[in-house]
Amino acid sequence: METTLTSGRIRVRPRTRANIVLHVTLIVLVLLTIYGLATLDTRNINIFTAFGDMLNNFRIVLFEARLKNLSWLELFRELMITVALGLITTVLGAIIAFFVALFAAQNLAPRRVTDAVKAVMAFIRAVPTVLWVLFFAVTAGLGSIAAVVGMTFHSISYLVKAYAETFEELDEGVLEALRASGANWWQTIFQAVVPSSASALLSWTFVRFEINFSVAIAMGATAGAGGIGFDMFMASAFYLDLRELGIFTYAVLIFAILLEWGATRLKETVGVKRQA
Repeated sequence: METTLTSGRIRVRPRTRANIVLHVTLIVLVLLTIYGLATLDTRNINIFTAFGDMLNNFRIVLFEARLKNLSWLELFRELMITVALGLITTVLGAIIAFFVALFAAQNLAPRRVTDAVKAVMAFIRAVPTVLWVLFFAVTAGLGSIAAVVGMTFHSISYLVKAYAETFEELDEGVLEALRASGANWWQTIFQAVVPSSASALLSWTFVRFEINFSVAIAMGATAGAGGIGFDMFMASAFYLDLRELGIFTYAVLIFAILLEWGATRLKETVGVKRQA
């Protein structure tokens, strides 16, 4: 809302209670950050020397990478374990999330049902994935089972929100036309909802796969799920071998680039088929 003042100036955002609270909060956070940096206990460590050591470590990781404790075949196998962990959790989460999202979309289900589903999914999303993994580890023990269940649990809540919002963007006229012609609820889903939202659903699923791949790397170290994440933890914290850590980093980076390229190509293919 714009208002013209007597001085001729235009105030684009008039002062409101919300704006004042926001500005005060930002100022307090800035002051706390400055105070924290000024009173940081460096334990007599020279900041410039530490910064130089950090740059040297990055140089070793990036430019002196080499394998020492694993063969190239073992490296590939460990990477595939991490990929499989991310893929399994994504596929399971996508299948379950698709059917749950049908009851979370306001144009497909009653309002009371959608509100209840969204509230439960919001609660699950609010808890970080690692906490869900550790929660299930209490009963299943640390390992791949707890990692799969915990990651799938969080993937479902993430994809339900994404899928439901995609369904809600569908043309209401198409849905009403099918209902008027006598189509039941499931016929409406598979004749209008799925074909119209296939590309968007695929995109969201690949986004979650990228997230799960990254999470699987962390779970390999924190939850004992294995894979390249556990090897990266051992190389950095146990063997203190930055050169081998560099190889693991390049392997993850290369796969992430290939994954992004494959997702783009698949999305383009689905888009061409829809237009045809």
